[in-house]
Amino acid sequence: MKKTTNKYIAKELTFGLIIVSLLFIVAVFAPKIAPYDPDALLDDSLHPPSSAYIFGTDGIGRDVFSRTVYGTRTSLFVGITAAFISMLIGTIVGSLAGYFGGRLDRIIYEILNVFSMVPSLFLIILVIAFFGSNIRNVVLVIGLTSWSGTARIMRAQTKSLKERTFVRAAKLIGKSDFKIIIDHIIPHGISPVLSNAAMSVSGAILSEASLSFIGLGDPSSISWGQLINNGRQYVFSGWWVMTFAGLAIAITVFAFHMIGAGVDKMLNPSKARN
Repeated sequence: MKKTTNKYIAKELTFGLIIVSLLFIVAVFAPKIAPYDPDALLDDSLHPPSSAYIFGTDGIGRDVFSRTVYGTRTSLFVGITAAFISMLIGTIVGSLAGYFGGRLDRIIYEILNVFSMVPSLFLIILVIAFFGSNIRNVVLVIGLTSWSGTARIMRAQTKSLKERTFVRAAKLIGKSDFKIIIDHIIPHGISPVLSNAAMSVSGAILSEASLSFIGLGDPSSISWGQLINNGRQYVFSGWWVMTFAGLAIAITVFAFHMIGAGVDKMLNPSKARN
């Protein structure tokens, strides 16, 4: 039973990693893979998928396949960068709150409750409306509004770890609190944070797609959400304009969830048996 479970986890994780690796290849070699310039206006507008246009063309004659390929770059950049920012802030804040406790912990805990009560997408839309929708702002805002989950995980990890013998021994030999956090707390408590980070990439990609869908994404960057937004008016006359971008989002989110779930089950065998 145990071997079967481990084999399933390995397959789950491997499958997710293969898909993400392929996406990275598409992103890196986009100019080689895309048959047309993604912004080029071709002779055929709203042309259905064919041998000439694999995914068809949009309402003004741009090749949908080329734009979907280039959209991979934007989605991966936003997802991974925003997730890294979220993980970094959440790890620092959570470890400080869990280690020092007291008033600092109470203040941070209340801040986390506020973030939990207010929908993150609402905060993102609010900030983007004030500061503009270039890709840098989109990444920063998603990263700065999605760290509370990571902070909760790291806070719980730190509260448990600070009572361990090796942490108490480090205190006895005179190590400073910040040195203990960096050398012992974070390295030993980071595993579930890394698992959560893979899920955060999915969340960031969906957030960017949502912003682009409602017209608040970066108009100068090609993204899957932008393709879906452009294809809304052609739902019946040109279903292909938005369909393939939607599938790309679904596959990417699924792949990162597979990675996150696989890592989580490897680190917590009890979950794998349920």
